[in-house]
Amino acid sequence: MATLNVAAIQMRSGRNPADNIAFLRDHVAQAADSATYIQTPEMTGLLVRDKAEMLAKVRKQKDDPLLIEAALLAKDFKVYLHIGSTAVLLDDGKIANRAFLFGPKGELITIYDKIHMFDVDLDNGESWRESATYTAGNRAVVADTKIGKIGFGICYDVRFPHLFREEALAGAEILTAPAAFTKQTGEAHWHSLQCSRAIENGAFMISAAQAGTHEDGRHTYGHSMIVNPWGEVVAEANGKDTDIIYAEIDLAEVAAARKKIPNLKNGRAFSLDVVS
Repeated sequence: MATLNVAAIQMRSGRNPADNIAFLRDHVAQAADSATYIQTPEMTGLLVRDKAEMLAKVRKQKDDPLLIEAALLAKDFKVYLHIGSTAVLLDDGKIANRAFLFGPKGELITIYDKIHMFDVDLDNGESWRESATYTAGNRAVVADTKIGKIGFGICYDVRFPHLFREEALAGAEILTAPAAFTKQTGEAHWHSLQCSRAIENGAFMISAAQAGTHEDGRHTYGHSMIVNPWGEVVAEANGKDTDIIYAEIDLAEVAAARKKIPNLKNGRAFSLDVVS
């Protein structure tokens, strides 16, 4: 399947999972009129900074109402539904920031746990320690589906190009980094990072985002994006509103870009010397 209609849903997830599920239901129904592959942002099901509140509301994967709904939506609309991530309770009582890809029969194709934790202190006084709440993943994933090979990342992962390079070397034609990017870091780096990952891997980059001011007081950057393998932005949302962006993408562009600039093939092993 060379040509594919895709959509990215821009959200402003809050502290009430039921409200987030209702938003998901309405917007997947709308997106499914045009798209076969639909992606949502990081933390689709629950966005709350307070750890105690998070632990009180998060559920194990098999019991999570958002994931139950997502499987039904994928089946009802016969789409590939990529939940950019949601928090899930692990057996050891810790939490994973986990992505899910459901197929058009409602089947769970794969999961991916965010590898790189956003542990940073920003100039505006914001301080984040994801590792205090989430267990980091250690497994990169490429899903080989009927609509193409899809590589997974989540938010801060986009700053680690080797993750996406390994996925591209494994054949990924579509790379993803659904996010809840902070406003400050988004203004500085979001566009550059999205376009860079597309260019250096000759792949489409699709990243649905959270946008606006959330119930827990955080400000997310928005600007959900779809970028082609030549680094051109083919669809983009604004920085404050919920939205759905669409694009018709041709996976033949992946092969064409990699033929023009065969850097995936031209890479060489090397040693590193630090001299003084």
